[in-house]
Amino acid sequence: MVQVSLAIIEETVKAALLTHGAEAFPAAEVARAVAAAEAIGNKICGLYYVESYCQQLTSGRVKGDVTPNVTTPRSATVHVDAQFGFAQPAFAYGLPVALDAARQAGIASLAVGHAHTCTSLGYFTEQIARSGFIGIGFTNASPIVAAPGGKTRVIGTNPIAFSVPDGAGGIAMQFDQSTTTVALGKITMAKAAGQTIPEGWAVDAEGNPTTDPDSALKGSLVSMGGYKGWGFGLMAEILAAGLAGGVLSQDVKPLKAPEGAPHDLGQYYIVIDPASASGFGTKLAALTEAASADDDARMPGQNKEVMDPVEIEQNVWDLMEKLASTS
Repeated sequence: MVQVSLAIIEETVKAALLTHGAEAFPAAEVARAVAAAEAIGNKICGLYYVESYCQQLTSGRVKGDVTPNVTTPRSATVHVDAQFGFAQPAFAYGLPVALDAARQAGIASLAVGHAHTCTSLGYFTEQIARSGFIGIGFTNASPIVAAPGGKTRVIGTNPIAFSVPDGAGGIAMQFDQSTTTVALGKITMAKAAGQTIPEGWAVDAEGNPTTDPDSALKGSLVSMGGYKGWGFGLMAEILAAGLAGGVLSQDVKPLKAPEGAPHDLGQYYIVIDPASASGFGTKLAALTEAASADDDARMPGQNKEVMDPVEIEQNVWDLMEKLASTS
């Protein structure tokens, strides 16, 4: 293992993306997101994806030299066409416009279409909350989830994220979770490590429960809470694909595949100005106190530790340095 500072992680990832064809702004935005994921131990959304980003820049599966296009079809409706580029720079282009719209109308929507995977959805809703607004986010992904009782993959893990401001530039509450029992990355990482997975995470191609990650990847993941999670996954699919202009999960190839069609995914955000509701801060404070009354109880997202430096496996960091120096 090696200890690496967040600044070096960000610098190295940016260099890797620049080396493989990304322009400065998208490279910087993606690198910032990767470092933020590593800082809280979210390995699946951090360096884990960087090699595939570089491969896909080289093959053209993701565009690293496009400028997102922001439009406002209605006063409180903001749409960003990511132009088959990364989601992070597209969001950065649209966020100020969406925040201004929410200030004016009390609530606004921000749809990002034709985008690469956004990985950590909470990374984006957190930015909304740190700006003083409530942020709700939805996205879809490559198909890996069948309907309860079925075998045919229909939707992705389709995360939902929710972030609430504390009124002082911080976060009062946040959750960011797949609508499946577990994120797909945990299964792919278990396969790479030669480990089994707990029963209840996935079923095999015949719809039978499995603890073998390879069989799980050939089968489908299980929705959290059965039909309840399936409903939330479909909700995310309808909002992310239907309103953001991307494709349905069933038409998305595996996210880390080096070549193929662009991800063409959607992310859909609802931005709410809590200042438009009287007494919001008082009620939030009372709820926070009640939720934290018992020992070890807390609002979701609280007590999150930020690490700097971060402990990284030596072979992973060696790969990052190689990607950053490849000519």
